[in-house]
Amino acid sequence: MAQAPAILRPEDMTRLANYRFAVQMMAEGWLSGHHRAKGRGSSSDFLEYRAYAPGDDPRLVDWRVYGRTDRLLTRTFEHETHLECHLFVDASASMGYREQGPLSKLEYALHFAACVAWLVVRGHDRVSLQIFDEQLRHFIPPGSTMGHLNRCLSLLERQKAGSKTDLPRALLRSRALLQRPGTLVIISDFLCDYGELLKALHPYLHRGCKVVLVQVLDSAEWELPGQGAARFVDMETGQRVTCNPETLRREYAAAMLARQQGLHALAAARGMIYLSTTTQQSYYPLFDALAR
Repeated sequence: MAQAPAILRPEDMTRLANYRFAVQMMAEGWLSGHHRAKGRGSSSDFLEYRAYAPGDDPRLVDWRVYGRTDRLLTRTFEHETHLECHLFVDASASMGYREQGPLSKLEYALHFAACVAWLVVRGHDRVSLQIFDEQLRHFIPPGSTMGHLNRCLSLLERQKAGSKTDLPRALLRSRALLQRPGTLVIISDFLCDYGELLKALHPYLHRGCKVVLVQVLDSAEWELPGQGAARFVDMETGQRVTCNPETLRREYAAAMLARQQGLHALAAARGMIYLSTTTQQSYYPLFDALAR
């Protein structure tokens, strides 16, 4: 995979090659490489016998065992399956913000998404990619080949911050595009209404999808930096507010913490995984958290 586009650095591939993910995550569809599932097929391996039950396929009965023991036993098999990871990357205007980190939120999200895509394909699983703002801007259906990976990486490499955020709307529009349940990895600053977000995620959860929410923020969004009168401009609406950050810093930090705790609580209540980071942090702790 050394020929991957520049968004995936050689040092990333070297370091990520050592990652192995938890069995529970693997069983539920997370970046697991080859997986075993009960079924029947020409390339399947025998798993075990079990007693015949009405409705079982008669072709699975082992008639030689029946002739020796007078017992109807069916054969079960296991075969390799490919699981799917669906990447959703927020490329809205707010993701273009950069104040204190080495990267903008969008650049950070794109690099992280590239690493996830590489891990999925390296494990012989399938990855899809969706880029959104208030609309679904790009969609690449699931695939697992090197050519498919390079197509995903090339698309990530070309992205620029777009218009307003509407994550719930993008999720609702994407639902029909995904044919199979899998693991949704949503990378965003999640500057949206959490009630609407949960409503949009409900159909995915109902289908058995695993959902991972990865919140990316700039450190300045936690601290509200500045002294004296300052003008703040909403990157998505253009609305301007003039205030003294020093007088608002404590209340602002409390409000930001409350929003983060609210998203974390929402994820925990619905069995989703919530991870948060800032653009000043490495994204490897995110993989460490997933490995645990």
